[in-house]
Amino acid sequence: MGGRTVTRNIPSAAERLASLTSWDADWSGLRVVVAGIGVSGFAAADTLIELGASVVVVDGSESERARAQADTLRIVGAEDVLLGPDAVTRLPKVDGALPDLVVTSPGWRPDQAMLAAAERANIAIWGDVELAWRLRTRRGKKTADWLVITGTNGKTTTVGMAESMLQAAGLTAIAVGNVGTPILDAIRQPVEYDVFAVELSSFQLHWSHSLSPVASVVLNVAEDHVDWHGSYEGYLADKARAYENTQKACVYNAEQIETERMVEAADVVEGCRAVAFTTQTPAVSMVGVVDGLLVDRAFIEERKDHAAELASLEDLGHAAPRHVVANALAAAALVRAYGVEPAAVKRGLQAYLPGDHRIQPVAKSGGVTWVNDSKATNPHAAAASLSSFGSVVWIAGGLSKGVAYDELVSRNSRRLRAVVLIGLDSSELAAALARHAPDVPVFPVEPVQTGQERPDGEAVMARAVAIAAEHAADGDTVLMAPAAASMDQFESYAHRGSAFVAAVKALASRAGEAPDA
Repeated sequence: MGGRTVTRNIPSAAERLASLTSWDADWSGLRVVVAGIGVSGFAAADTLIELGASVVVVDGSESERARAQADTLRIVGAEDVLLGPDAVTRLPKVDGALPDLVVTSPGWRPDQAMLAAAERANIAIWGDVELAWRLRTRRGKKTADWLVITGTNGKTTTVGMAESMLQAAGLTAIAVGNVGTPILDAIRQPVEYDVFAVELSSFQLHWSHSLSPVASVVLNVAEDHVDWHGSYEGYLADKARAYENTQKACVYNAEQIETERMVEAADVVEGCRAVAFTTQTPAVSMVGVVDGLLVDRAFIEERKDHAAELASLEDLGHAAPRHVVANALAAAALVRAYGVEPAAVKRGLQAYLPGDHRIQPVAKSGGVTWVNDSKATNPHAAAASLSSFGSVVWIAGGLSKGVAYDELVSRNSRRLRAVVLIGLDSSELAAALARHAPDVPVFPVEPVQTGQERPDGEAVMARAVAIAAEHAADGDTVLMAPAAASMDQFESYAHRGSAFVAAVKALASRAGEAPDA
C-alpha cells in the first residue's frame, strides 16, 4: 500500500508575528534579540522571557549596572546576554538560528550596525512600545486605553497634567512611556488601569507600527534629533506617526501649521475628529483661552455658540508662561476626548505638581536666582527658558544632535551677561555665540576624564556653577538650560539637573548661606 505525503502549513515568521496581538498569544519559542539593556530593554527582555520566548540581549556597555542587569536576565532565563562594543556590530543567533524578531530600545539609531543587519535580512524590528501595544490584552481583557502625547517640548508636563486630570475624574490612570515608567512595567503591574497617559519620543514612534490610541497630540515641532532621523523631514514623519489609527480625536496645535498638516495626512479610524488647542480665543472644535479662562468649544453639543469653562489661568499657578498654558489645553483636549468632565480638568490642574528639571527654581543667594532647566535638551526648549528672564548667566552645551543654534542666540543675545559652556563638543553653540553675541564672555569648562564611559559630570557641573557664580551680579539669573542632550557627560537630563542642584547647594553652603529654594 503506497504511503501518503502529509503537508503541514507551517506559518512564516511574518504570519506568526502578525498573530501576536495579545499576552495570551503563543509567544513560546519565538526567537528574539533585544537591543539594549537599559530601562526599556530590560523590561522588554524580562517580559518576553516570561512569555516563553527565546531571548538574547545585546548592549554596547560593559558598565557595572549593565553587568548587574545581565546577571538578572540570565537568572530569569535569557539564553544569553552579550555586552561590549563588539556585541553590537553583528546580529547574533538565537537557538542556533537568525532571530524572528528584534526588539530595540528607543535610543538605537536605524543605521546602527546590528539593526541595519536585521533590516537587510528582512527581520522585523519593533520598539518596546510596539511590543507593549500588542500585549495590552491579557486573559481576554484590555489592560488600559491609551492617550498618546508627543512633541519636541512639553511632553512630560502635558502627560503629567493629563494623568492628574484623569485621576481627578476617578479613573485609575498612570503616566507611562518616555516619562520614566516603561509601558510594559505598567501592563505587568497587578493594577487594573483604566487609561495610560503615554509620552512617546520620536525614537519610540519610529519603531511603532500598529498603535491605535483613543486620542493623540503632537504638541509642537522644532528642529531636534536630526542626527538620529537623518533629516528634519524624517523627524517630522516619525512625530506624525502619533496620529495614525487614532480612534476619537487628533489634537493639534492651532499655532503651528505643521501639526495640522500631520492630522490632515493621517490615516485614522472612521469618525475620528480633528481638535485644535490655542492660547488665543478658540473657534469651533478648539480649546483655548477667553478672559483668563481655559474653555472648551470642541466637546460640547452647543459649541457653535457657547464654550464650557474648564479652568482658570490661576489654576496653573502664578503667571504661568504661555507654553505651560498650551500644555494644559492640550492635556484638557485629550481627556475631554476620553470623556472627562470639565470639573475634573480643573481639579487635575489644581492638583498637578510640576516635576523637577523643568524651569525649576533651585536657590536665591546673594541676589542671584539659580534655575535648573536640564529638561531643555534642544534650542526650542531653551528659548522658552531664556525668554522668561531678563539678565542671564547661561550654562549650556552638550550633545547637540545636529541642530542649529543661530536663531536661539540671536533672539536672546541681549539677555546674556555671560555663557558657561559644558559638553564634550559645544563648538556649534560657541560658533553661534561668536556670530550673534560677540561681546558676551564665554567660558568653556574642560571635561574631567575618569577612564570610564563618561567624564565626571558632577565635577564638570561644579566647575560650571563656580564660574557662573563669579560672573553673576545682583538681579541676575543663572540658568542651566543646555539646549543639548546630556549623554556625553551625564547618564540623563535628570542626572545633569541633579548635579546642578547639588553644586548650587554646595556653593551656598561653602558661602555660609542657607539657599532659599
